[in-house]
This record gives sequence, structure tokens and C-alpha cells, in this order.
Amino acid sequence: MAEIKLPPQDLDAEKSVLGSLMIDKNAISKVADILSSQDFYASAHQKIYRAILNLFNKNEPIDILSVTSVLKTEKEIEEVGGSSYLGDLINVVPSSAHIGHYAKIVREKRVLRDLISISSELQEMVFEKGTSAENLIDQAEQKIFSVSLKSSDRNFIPIKEELKEAYERMEKLHQGEKRLRGVTTGFDDLDNYLSGFQRSDLIILGARPSLGKTTLALDIARAAASKGGVPVGIFSIEMSREQIVDRLIAAEAQVPLWRLRTGRLSADIDFELIQGALDRLSRVPIFIDDSPAPNIMQIRSIARRLQAEHGLGLLIIDYVQLIMSLNNSDNIVQQFTEISHGLKSLAKELNIPILAVSQLNRSVDQRDIKVPRLSDLRETGSWEQDADVVLLIYRKDRDRLEPALEEENTTSIIIAKHRNGPTGTVDVKFDPEKVTFRPIEKKKVMAEEF
Repeated sequence: MAEIKLPPQDLDAEKSVLGSLMIDKNAISKVADILSSQDFYASAHQKIYRAILNLFNKNEPIDILSVTSVLKTEKEIEEVGGSSYLGDLINVVPSSAHIGHYAKIVREKRVLRDLISISSELQEMVFEKGTSAENLIDQAEQKIFSVSLKSSDRNFIPIKEELKEAYERMEKLHQGEKRLRGVTTGFDDLDNYLSGFQRSDLIILGARPSLGKTTLALDIARAAASKGGVPVGIFSIEMSREQIVDRLIAAEAQVPLWRLRTGRLSADIDFELIQGALDRLSRVPIFIDDSPAPNIMQIRSIARRLQAEHGLGLLIIDYVQLIMSLNNSDNIVQQFTEISHGLKSLAKELNIPILAVSQLNRSVDQRDIKVPRLSDLRETGSWEQDADVVLLIYRKDRDRLEPALEEENTTSIIIAKHRNGPTGTVDVKFDPEKVTFRPIEKKKVMAEEF
């Protein structure tokens, strides 16, 4: 006769947690953020913990009498074993000193049960017709990462839990303790409009070819990683890892890229600058993947792993038209819509900003004055709708046969869309030799209310 296996659980640890909570009114603050009622295996223990959380949320005392009262009100006292069982729980532990240890055991057993449940779901999916191996792997990763990264399975957070933190954040911003709320771009005027790149935002950086999209994206990556200490992941689908690294070194060292790539360097000065750049770049958390034509599932998988291992804070994709679509349709708009939806979903899942570099459609080239517009994204799927911020690059000197001297290499970063703030234009100077953009020294631009 086959042995019946019980799901992973530790009833003694569950009893110790509940007993500790009823003998120490302050113990709940040590476990409320890591335990939910569903983490308990025994149904009675789930009900008791819910009663304790009920009291905690109302800021009422937690002891055997108050817990009994809540359970009676909910008509669950008999289902948990009566008042005598609550008394037994108190006698299980002499003190609450080890409640954190017991709570981790309870949580770990819940994770193991979840993994068993996930494996059963995946086993069923394997036998379903029409389920591709790639789709199955993606769903498996998503489910497993959701188990490993979440300490609680509550989906809805009461607004009152966020209000205090929001007020403290606004107060610090007002007092100047931290003027930037998001990830820095490295350009003060642009940060002033956006307050940096915000968590869960999808930011589109669009332009026609050869206007500096990759250069600006790499400048932002260097600033975020070096100034902000933010781990940055770069999917370089167009350029090789070697090309990206060469550009980062040239921009950081302020040495012309052509000299760096051909080896025609000044023996002393250039090597000294490059050595300093190598030293600085070796300490910044930038991670590069140059896999050719990844699909959205592969991008999600690598990004999840990068966040789990290194705390990913900004993801850059250069550029989105080279992402392989999983949609078998010949409709290019449908393919790009699938990709834009996928990237926005990933930004929310990982709670990080994603900067997606995009080519604009050819309608820009057909205009006399080639100032890009938000509508130039419309033929490339739903980027315009999915994006929280849209940045467009415009080179003033490209529109004139004889540009004025002050306009040479002057580039406008047009904030064409800003879901939660003002739009506007920030002018920067492009250095084509050192492949980097620089702020233009001028009176500081202040974003007005919108």
C-alpha cells in the first residue's frame, strides 16, 4: 500500500507563532509583513491569525481574550477548537523571543506547498495540446519567481498603508533632502521635468536612424549606474557587447571612439584617461546582453534573473524593432503591440523603469522641418498608448543646409508624452567623436505645472 504523503507543514511552528502573538502585544509587528493567513497549513490556525490581524489593523490589544472575542463575533470559535485550544497555544511557548524564527519556518513550508502546486499545474499544461515549450518555460519562471520574490500574497494594499510613506517622500522632496524621486538620467534639465525615470514606467526613446538613440541610452545607463548606484541591464540587440563597451569607455574617458577602436592613441594622455575610465566603469553595476533577436519571453526570463541576483533597477532595450515577435501574424502592428504590452507588463512586474529605444516611422523624413511627433510612433504598434513617457530626438542642424554655428550638433530631447507630469524640450550638445551628449550650460529650466 502506497504511503500517503502530507504536504509540507510544521504545526508546532504554527502553534509557536500564534502563541507568541497572544502573549506579546508587540510581536505582531515582527511578522505581519512576512506572514499572511494562507501561510498557515491548518485551517484553524488560518482563522486565528486572521483574527489577530483584525485586531492589529484596528490598533486594539492582542491577547487571548480579544482573540476569543473576534472569533466569537465571526462565529468561528468552535471551528478553531474553542477557548481551550487558544489556551493550549499560549502554553506552547514560554516567550515570544523566537517568533521570527518560527515565522520563517511557517513561510518556508508555504513556499514548498506552492511549488508542489505549481509543478502540478505545469504537469497538466504539458499534456495540453497547443502549449509550446517556450510558453511553458515562461509561465514556469513567472510562477516560481512570484513565489520567491513575494513575502506576502496580498494583492490589494489599503491606501492608508501608503499615505504615511507618500507624505514623508513629499516632505523630503520639498525640503531638498532628495530632489530626485526616480532613477537619474544624468541630465539635470531632463530630470527636472521627469524627476528621473519612475518605477514601473515604460519610457520610449524614439528617433530616426543615426541621430544618437544608442548614445543617449548609454549616457543614461552610465549616469544611473555611477551617480545613482542603480544596477542597469542593457539588451543590445543591434550592437555587439564589444561595441557597447567601446562606446562606454570612449564616453567615460572623453577619448575619440575612432582613436580607441583603431589603436591610434596618444601614448600618455589617452592611456591615462582610458585607465581611469576602466577603473570607474569596473565598479558600476552595468550588465550587457547582446543575444541576437531575443523574443519577449527571453527578455522577461533574463530580466527576472538579473533582478533576483543583482537587484535590477533600470532595463534598457536597444532597439525594440529587433525583438522577435511570438505572434505568427504577418501584421507588423500586431507584432509590435504584443511586444509593447509585454514590456509594460514587465516594468510593472519587476517594479522598475524600462527604457525602450525605438525607430520612428519614415513620415519624419518626408517633412520639410523634421521635428518628430508623437504620431510618428503610431505605425509601430501601441507604443504611444503603452508608454508612460515618450522622448524624441531632434537634431536642429540636420534641417538646414547651412546651420548656424551655435546650432551645430545641438540636439533637442522632446518630452512628447509624460503621463504624470509636464511635457517640454531639453537641449543638449552631441559630441560625435566621443559618442556622448553633454548638457548645455544655461540658466536652469524649471518644469511648470501642467
